[in-house]
Amino acid sequence: MFAKKRYAEKALMKKTLAMHEESSTRRKVDDDVQEGAVPAYLLDRDATTRAKVLSNTVKQKRKEKAGKWEVPLPKVRPVAEDEMFRVIRSGKRKTKQWKRMITKATFVGPSFTRKPPKYERFIRPSGLRFTKAHVTHPELKCTFNLEIIGVKKNPNGPMYTSLGVVTKGTVIEVNVSELGLVTPAGKVVWGKYAQVTNNPENDGCINAVLLV
Repeated sequence: MFAKKRYAEKALMKKTLAMHEESSTRRKVDDDVQEGAVPAYLLDRDATTRAKVLSNTVKQKRKEKAGKWEVPLPKVRPVAEDEMFRVIRSGKRKTKQWKRMITKATFVGPSFTRKPPKYERFIRPSGLRFTKAHVTHPELKCTFNLEIIGVKKNPNGPMYTSLGVVTKGTVIEVNVSELGLVTPAGKVVWGKYAQVTNNPENDGCINAVLLV
């Protein structure tokens, strides 16, 4: 019974991975220019390559949606809830215990405003909030101080992702417009994903590796 269930899970996983895998076969384009007039049926010869690039871009977006990336740290230590949150006692006689203070580094957007104390369940200390990260480009072997756009995925769970908690192994989105990266279509890349490789709450900064 258990083996049957495990087989079904494995089959589903293989199907998902196959769906999001990028095909490596690309059609070769002849760069040499032919002399004389080109027939009408040969005018759209390079359109096939463009379509291939487009399909790869679509598959990349699918992969992002599925949450599957080739990351530098595939496995990280899970963080316990007691380690992540500290219980804050509230009320006149400090008997209420529904508030939690986040003890890890967090990211909040520029337009973030705190809720009134009566309604704020999760407190994100301003001393542990980060807006920039030291991102290393693996191919260029250079490190850049880039602005964080958002937290894409925290490996500890969707709740920490929505709270913007940044721990080791978290995938964040950074602003790479100043790097001058371009897509195959020639458009400037604005946001790109990076994985955090250190413990920000211990080091006082966020170090990450760009996912290229």
